[in-house]
Amino acid sequence: MQGISSDTNRMDEMYRYQRYFYDVTRKAYLLGRDHMIASLDVPVDGSVLEVGCGTARNLIRTAISFPKANCYGFDLSEQMLITARSNVEKKSLSDRMIIAQADATKFDPVETFGQNGFDRVFVAYSLCIIPDWELALDRSFRAVKPGGSLHLVDFGEQERLPRLFRSALRTWLRQFGVFPQKDMDAELRRRLDGQYFNFEFESIYRGYAYHAIISRKN
Repeated sequence: MQGISSDTNRMDEMYRYQRYFYDVTRKAYLLGRDHMIASLDVPVDGSVLEVGCGTARNLIRTAISFPKANCYGFDLSEQMLITARSNVEKKSLSDRMIIAQADATKFDPVETFGQNGFDRVFVAYSLCIIPDWELALDRSFRAVKPGGSLHLVDFGEQERLPRLFRSALRTWLRQFGVFPQKDMDAELRRRLDGQYFNFEFESIYRGYAYHAIISRKN
């Protein structure tokens, strides 16, 4: 098993019990995930990878929305993957969905899944909890096939929300090791350094979150 970092135990301890109620509690504040999934526009018989798939909630919704797609997902936490595999089996999606354990900052699509790349790669509310998120972003973009696209949704700067709400939200998020990045529009463009042929970025829910689509050059 490749790419499993020293953070695995920490993540497993965090989600050992949270995995049982994770999806119910996160529904209220992980906003924009379904909006992102709807934008994937997966080609027929195309492939989709979720980086940091957690309980596989998003990946299952993707598989249902795009019934011809082949879906892949990985997470660092084996505890979360126990729930993910169970959820996939309950939805009878095991024949077109592969789940694996890997580190977002180190994973290799060939070594992890036997795939050279994917038509669509998405990361939903995971970059904000990865200390080396820049490495995870680079690996995610490199996993996109030429002509494919990377889709991101994550916490924004909440710049158009009331100051007290913004302050309370950030204090609460820090308790879970969540740190929204500043000025992600510029950061993404700078770090990807023109490797894309199309870049779309939108601030959603008054800056609560952002949604980005980066299409890779052929």
